[in-house]
Amino acid sequence: MKKAYWNPYLVGIGIGVLSWVVFALVDKPIGISTAISQASGAVVAAAAGSEQVAANPYWAKNVPAWDYGTLFLVGTFFGALASSLAGKTFKFEWVPQVWQERFGGSRVKRAATAFIGGALILFGARMAGGCTSGHGISGTLQLAVSSWVFFVTMFVAGLVTAKLMFVKK
Repeated sequence: MKKAYWNPYLVGIGIGVLSWVVFALVDKPIGISTAISQASGAVVAAAAGSEQVAANPYWAKNVPAWDYGTLFLVGTFFGALASSLAGKTFKFEWVPQVWQERFGGSRVKRAATAFIGGALILFGARMAGGCTSGHGISGTLQLAVSSWVFFVTMFVAGLVTAKLMFVKK
């Protein structure tokens, strides 16, 4: 647990076992994008009123809640933090070195790009009915064709994006 990088085969087995446990205990797949949208709806309801949220077609279908998904979302953050602290790899960077080498050291450019990219991927995840953990883990374990299409498409898009952005010319 204190290594900087864990054995990917053991991690894969752990994720598979976690999926079984989650299905057995809460009868839901693991995933984060639904929890993010539900939590954001709950925050909007507290700030603008539940009538505003109820009038929104998306939140009418995906009712805002603080539930198991929120616990999974928060647990993922703290689990990653604990892992990076135990492996002594934690560091806070405004502009990661690999980004700085390719695109420069502008904090604003990095933050804007990260925000836009995050918003796009969350929007896409909600359109697809799940995120990389929802489709890529839970859906593929259930042999859902839509999840396998999503997973392959996401992987290919990631490879193309990495090549375009980070391979030096």
